[in-house]
Amino acid sequence: MELSCKSEYALLALLELAAHYNSAEPLQIRQIAAQQNIPDRYLEQLLATLRRCGIVRSQRGARGGYILAREPWKITLFEAMSCIEGADSQQTEHNAATRTMESMVIREIWQEADRATASVMQKYTLQDLAEKRDARRQLDIMYYI
Repeated sequence: MELSCKSEYALLALLELAAHYNSAEPLQIRQIAAQQNIPDRYLEQLLATLRRCGIVRSQRGARGGYILAREPWKITLFEAMSCIEGADSQQTEHNAATRTMESMVIREIWQEADRATASVMQKYTLQDLAEKRDARRQLDIMYYI
């Protein structure tokens, strides 16, 4: 199990939006892309997907951009990942009669691992991610003093 580039970019963008949540000012795609080193066009697609899922809102106009649709402590990483990965993460079910005993055992263990991953991702919110980032930044500052 790996973190896809698509999910990582989406979480980085959401982390940037969470960092600016209290200002209530929307961030433009180019701002987020520059801050997090994400290609503009790719970020545009990711934000559109997140908007359709109700995780971010878009605002039009000269002062437009994207903002979180809810508070960062109310958006779980699981929700964001599910939105971004969507149907890509859904495995197609094969006919149970044609499966071997070995493939059924492998599938059961894979499903258990998937449930464990989902459980961990449901425990963490964007706020938790931001706090962990800020704590690491503090450690870096202390290290260099």
